[in-house]
Amino acid sequence: MRKLNILVFFGGCSSEYEVSLESAHAVIQHLDRDKYRPIPLGITMDGRWFYFRGDVKKIRDNTWCNEHDAIPAILSPNRIDHKLLLFPGEKIESIPIDVALPIMHGKNGEDGTLQGLLELFHIPLAGCGALSSALCMDKDRAHKLAAAAGIRVPKSILLNQGDSLNHALSFAMETGWPLYVKPVRSGSSYGITRVQRMEELSDAISLAFHYDSQVILEENIDGFEVGCAILGTKDLITGELDEIELSEGFFNYTEKYTLKTSAIHVPARIGRETSENLRETAKVIYRALGCGVFARVDMFLTREGEIVFNEVNTIPGFTEHSRYPAMMKAAGYSFSQVLDQIIRLAVRP
Repeated sequence: MRKLNILVFFGGCSSEYEVSLESAHAVIQHLDRDKYRPIPLGITMDGRWFYFRGDVKKIRDNTWCNEHDAIPAILSPNRIDHKLLLFPGEKIESIPIDVALPIMHGKNGEDGTLQGLLELFHIPLAGCGALSSALCMDKDRAHKLAAAAGIRVPKSILLNQGDSLNHALSFAMETGWPLYVKPVRSGSSYGITRVQRMEELSDAISLAFHYDSQVILEENIDGFEVGCAILGTKDLITGELDEIELSEGFFNYTEKYTLKTSAIHVPARIGRETSENLRETAKVIYRALGCGVFARVDMFLTREGEIVFNEVNTIPGFTEHSRYPAMMKAAGYSFSQVLDQIIRLAVRP
C-alpha cells in the first residue's frame, strides 16, 4: 500500500512558536513510517514558508531554518493539485500531499486561518475545521455557545480597546476577588493575570491587550481543572481524564511547561460517576463548538461537584509528555496509534 504524504505544519507567526517546534518534533518522530511519509513545512515567525529536509532534531532546537535544510515553499492554490511547490533555485519542484496536519498553537495556526486556507485548497485536514477552530480560540464566543448548550460557564465581561476601566471595576465589585484577565484569543496562558486586588487590574488589562484587541474578565471558579482528550468526529473516543493540582496561583505558561509547583494526575482523582459526567459534558461542548478529529476540552470541577466550562484546545500540546497524548496513553492508545487515528479520520471523516 502506498505511503501517505503527511504535511506537518510547524512554527508560525505566534507567541507559541517554540511550543509548536516541540510538538512537531514529537509528532514527526512518532508517525508510523511504514504508513506515512512526513513532509515538514516550517513557518518562520515573520511568516516565510519552507519545506524542511534536515534532521528532525533541528526543529526542536530551532536551528531548522538554514540554507542547507530549508527550501522556500508554498501550497498550490488549485483545488485539484494537492501539492506543495518547492523553489530550490530557478526550477520549481512539487510534492503531492494526502493530508495536512497543522501542529501550530495560537494565532495564525490554531485560530482557523490556516484551516480556512486548507479548506479553500481542498486538502484533507487532520483536525478541527476553520469555523470550529476560530470559535474555540475565541473565549467569549466559545463560552456563549457552550452556555446555549446548557453548560455552566464563568461569569465574564468583554472589553474592547478604549473601553472605560469603570466597566471592569464594576464587574470586579460584583464578582469579587480574585478574578482573571485574559486576551480573548490567545493560548498557553500568554497575557493572563490572576488579579488579587483593585490596584492590579489596570496593568493586567494592559498586558492582555498586548496579545489581542479584546480582553475578557472572568470570575474565579472555586475548584480544580480537569481535562478530557477527545478523538473522533461522529463516534467519539475519550481518553482518561486528567486533573491539575496547583499549590498556588494558576496554571500559567511556566507551570504548563515546567510543572515547578504543580502536578498533573492521570487519571484524575475523582469518582467514576463524576468522571462519566465530565466526559459526557466534554462531548456536549465538543459538538456544540463543531469540533472534529481531535481536541482537548478543559473544565473546572467545583467543590460542590458542579462542572464549569473553561476552554477547548483544538491543537493541544503534542510532546510525549503533553496532556493530550498522556490521557490517550492512559486509555490504552500509544502516541503512534493516536496519530494514526487522527490521519484516518482526515482521510475518511
